[in-house]
Amino acid sequence: MLVAGLTSVAWVTTTDSEGQGHVVAQRAEDVGPAPRTTDGKVDFSGIWSPDRTFIYDIHDALEKGEDLPIQPWAEKLARERMSKDDPEAQCLPAGVPRQAPYPWRILQTGTHMFFLFEGNIHSYRQIFLDGREHPEEPDPSWYGHSVGRWDGDTLVIDSVGFNDKFWFDFAGHPHTEQLHIVERYRRPDFDHLNFETTIDDPGAYTKRFTLYGHSTYQHGDELMEYICNENNKDLPHIVGKDPRNVYSKKK
Repeated sequence: MLVAGLTSVAWVTTTDSEGQGHVVAQRAEDVGPAPRTTDGKVDFSGIWSPDRTFIYDIHDALEKGEDLPIQPWAEKLARERMSKDDPEAQCLPAGVPRQAPYPWRILQTGTHMFFLFEGNIHSYRQIFLDGREHPEEPDPSWYGHSVGRWDGDTLVIDSVGFNDKFWFDFAGHPHTEQLHIVERYRRPDFDHLNFETTIDDPGAYTKRFTLYGHSTYQHGDELMEYICNENNKDLPHIVGKDPRNVYSKKK
């Protein structure tokens, strides 16, 4: 909004270390354009906030009014899963598209992109930008095999080859090894990262669906060392199911 004699102000959402969103005012001139690499591509590098909708329950990341097209067996399993059994609570990788409630860094080169995670096991995800294809028979893994391509200023990441061990969220939503994920990343300006994640898993869901997320640039921040395995005292005290999901709210 522009008012004579005043600064243009935008209301934006920031996320704290617990993954909670907060709406704050930001002057338009404080947000510069998205940086670019020497070859003109958008540079996604930097430290970014987590998005809580990719942490607690993926229902929250759906477009308003949409339902999760989950198969009956998969919904039954999600309802039955207890938080103490969550692989992430046992210091195992979060997988894709789940996020941890801690900052994460994108490191971009001409041939590779890396997502470096502060939380949990201090792990990383690798995306190939060198034009290679997926292997014919990828070895199932926590982060899968990811290749990226450019669609204008949008980076499209295609991932296959996942194992079926990780949960999509605290709610316990499952998947199968048929999982295929396509992500579309955009950086409209210096401070904002938008992403769309399309899930296609005919083993656990009746049709493909898309999740929508946002992150903000963390000025002056750095990743800290976080080794979940070192002092994991929470697990024996976790009882029941995390309540921040649609199944608990419907009780």
